[in-house]
This record gives sequence, C-alpha cells and structure tokens, in this order.
Amino acid sequence: MKILVPVKRVVDYNVKIRVKPDGSGVDLANVKMSMNPFDEIAVEEALRLKEAGKATEVVVVTIGPAKADETLRTALAMGADRGILVKTDDTVEPLAVAKILAKIAAEEQPGLIVLGKQAIDDDSNQTGQMLAALLGWGQGTFASKVVVADGAVDVTREIDGGLQTVSLKLPAVVTTDLRLNEPRYASLPNIIKAKKKEVAVKAPSDYGVDIAPRLDVLKTAEPATRSAGVKVGSVAELVSKLKEAGVL
Repeated sequence: MKILVPVKRVVDYNVKIRVKPDGSGVDLANVKMSMNPFDEIAVEEALRLKEAGKATEVVVVTIGPAKADETLRTALAMGADRGILVKTDDTVEPLAVAKILAKIAAEEQPGLIVLGKQAIDDDSNQTGQMLAALLGWGQGTFASKVVVADGAVDVTREIDGGLQTVSLKLPAVVTTDLRLNEPRYASLPNIIKAKKKEVAVKAPSDYGVDIAPRLDVLKTAEPATRSAGVKVGSVAELVSKLKEAGVL
C-alpha cells in the first residue's frame, strides 16, 4: 500500500507573528519557516505504518513556492521515499489544494492519505474533508489513534464528548490531531540522504486546476492588547467583582 502525505510550509510555531504596517497581510520577511506541526505528525504516522509493514511507500507532496522544497526535504529526511512539489508563488486556498491533491491521488493511487487536521497559519481545517468529498472516500478526522488491517482503517478520533472510533474501508483520508504521536527528529545521515531523493516538480496547470482565490482579504490586524488584571485582597472582593462583571 502507498501512503500519500500532503505537507505545508508555514511560519514556525515559535515565531511571533507580525502584521504588515499597511494591514495587507502577515510580514514574512526574514521569518523562519517550517513544516506545519500537524503535518509532521502525519508524516510520522505514515512512517510508523510503513515500519509496521502496513505500507510499502510514503510519498509527500506540498504546494507552494520553490522554497517549499525545504519542507519536502525535511519529510524525506524523516524517512519518506519521494516527494512532489507543486510550485506556485500564489496563495492557494483549501478547495484548490484539495482539487490538486485529488488529481495527484488519481495518478498515485494511494491506499491511504494522511494529513494534518489544519495548518497553523490559516487554521481552515477544510482540506482533508474537501479532499475526501472530491474522491468519494471515507474520512476519519482528528485522529488520536490509527490502526490499519485487512483493507480497512480504524480511526479513534477526538470529539467533544470524548473519543469515537470509526472503521473505514480503504482507500480513505485521515487527518491527524496532536495526541496521535510525537514526530521523530531527522538524523544527520538521513538529512544528507534526503538531498538525493527524488522530488518531482509540477505546476497547478499540470493538473488542470484553477487556483484563483475566491476570497478577498480586506484587512489583517493584530489582536487587541489585553488590559492588565487586578489583584483582590479577599474572597469577598473577588465574588463582588465577578458579580459586577456579570459572571455570577
């Protein structure tokens, strides 16, 4: 079985986001970029399934600028077999991403697609669901445990009331949550080997997908500064202030 893992290049989660002075978007100049953390978990899960003998090949794909090749190389250094870079400098919305991934899935014929439940830059949480709908495959979202056996995958997913387990026939789409696993670090020898692994460079036009945005961003603004808290001298004063705020 082949596993396809889409990954995204985003601003590193340790970086403090700054908005451009004109409010036209996030300032990316000289900002550290890295693989979306949820996608790292997806890569790790695919590699564990391969190591367990449930898969024979792990293919990673990303959509973005030429520098997104670095994100692919990170996944390859972790242990993925080969990569696909769909190169574009334009912003690609979730629906266009899902359409491109559906075309790639039609070519690659994976038995399982594993991707992060959302990207930490736009927090859309849409691509996995849209991809499953376009392919007509079953989907298991917010996975905290994945078990593959006998042409099916059991996905334990996190819901408001606790945990829910769904059984899906393969092929299927699974989106990963934080508690699924802890991604490995790429060793120096594997980082060197990753430089020689195959990365196919494509364009959105190769898949016949129109990536023109359907949404207009009117303005980007930083969150309002929070006012400082106050100290109270007693429980009675705390209760009084809570009543004044309408909490009690």
